[in-house]
Amino acid sequence: MGETIVLGLSGGVDSAVAAWLLTQDGYEVHCVYLDNGVGDPASAQETAAALGLPFQTVDIRKALDTKVCRPFYESYLRGETPSPCALCNPTVKFPTLLAVADELGAQFVATGHYARAEHSRLLRGRSANDQSYLLARLTNRQLERILFPLGGYEKSEVRALAESAGLSVAQKPDSMEICFIPDDDYAAWLDAYGPTPPPGDFVDGEGRVLGRHQGVHHYTLGQGRGLGVSGPHKYYVEAIRPETNQIVLGDGGGLFAQTVRCRDVNWLMPSADLPPTVSARFRHSRDETAATLFPQKDGTLLAETQTPVRAPTPGQLAVFYDGEAMVCSGWIV
Repeated sequence: MGETIVLGLSGGVDSAVAAWLLTQDGYEVHCVYLDNGVGDPASAQETAAALGLPFQTVDIRKALDTKVCRPFYESYLRGETPSPCALCNPTVKFPTLLAVADELGAQFVATGHYARAEHSRLLRGRSANDQSYLLARLTNRQLERILFPLGGYEKSEVRALAESAGLSVAQKPDSMEICFIPDDDYAAWLDAYGPTPPPGDFVDGEGRVLGRHQGVHHYTLGQGRGLGVSGPHKYYVEAIRPETNQIVLGDGGGLFAQTVRCRDVNWLMPSADLPPTVSARFRHSRDETAATLFPQKDGTLLAETQTPVRAPTPGQLAVFYDGEAMVCSGWIV
């Protein structure tokens, strides 16, 4: 009998191949489906059965609502653009898997994320599919017990492994939506979740009214589509002011910054060991820029970028790397 490991099995190809790889490495894999009240566990259960692995579901609806959904809702009301997956991983998903592991006496948990964890540090996955950004809020203590079997693979290789292993999910499409908003209409979800801001004014930098918006929760910094405002140039959202229920539009020139402040910094290496220059990512995209980090006495972090960054957005996550290894992350303010 091999060592028991708890795997988060979602029903997609990534976690299915992670399960298969772990069995090839000799682990006794215990599969856990995290029930958020929206998805269907049938595909995950089918994969576990095909691999002959034990399977259970864990209801995470209450924890998800308290620690992710409500903060997501409240963030939009503050005029921010939240990153729910980055919030869920350290507060709901991995704590739930680790709790199951503790019940079973298992040391490790695993998921199908494209990243690597070594010596309690978080490292990038292969460049085309790297998901380390969404895992940036995991702590060193959590990372000590996490394995990412897909960290050395590209997506095409994972699908090929699924085919060779005879997994029925080999060609299942990837899910790109927020898990608790499967139709991807976040504004409608917010309206259904609780009271949301009423329509208000689009204004320019001088305060002149340019038109009417549908409610500040419908917009994000840097947005240039769906505004319904015409003028001498294309308009972009340059500021969101929930306190006055106004959205400031401009030509986009006011969106660039070279200093970004972050709160609630999650250090994955000692701040005293900061390299002189890091690579900074200010949203869940592949765009990165060189930056220098300056920890502040109040616990916040200032990132000074070498080139201007477009629309560093409050509520989003800033993540900083030293080569392959993550240095820290913080919520943009």
